[in-house]
Amino acid sequence: MKEFAAMEWQRALRAVASAKMLADTDADSSASRAYYASFHAITALFALRGQNFSKHSAIRAAVHRELIQTGEWPVELGKAYDFLIDMRETGDYGGVAKVSRQDAQMCIEKAAAIIRQIKNTCCFDLNISL
Repeated sequence: MKEFAAMEWQRALRAVASAKMLADTDADSSASRAYYASFHAITALFALRGQNFSKHSAIRAAVHRELIQTGEWPVELGKAYDFLIDMRETGDYGGVAKVSRQDAQMCIEKAAAIIRQIKNTCCFDLNISL
């Protein structure tokens, strides 16, 4: 599980870097990449705990059940994750609805907060600038 978790962590870092690069030119894709940054970071966290989820909805439920409701994470991070999910859905499937540049920037900030939380409470000691 540690190897899988490390791979997911690396995916998270690449995704947040991509989100930053896309923010000014493609807000929809930036929001999607920010969501996936948090998704992969959370997947890494749960993998280290011996848990594996195959659906996005299962990870969302686990975030709220095991991290927010237990008080391990502040409620704001649960809301941040929900916001990222909503923005990814808008960016990927929104039709005429589009993610604004401001929302894309907010997505990056929220994904960075989730990654920092995991980094500060987990064994990932990789250099990361958020």
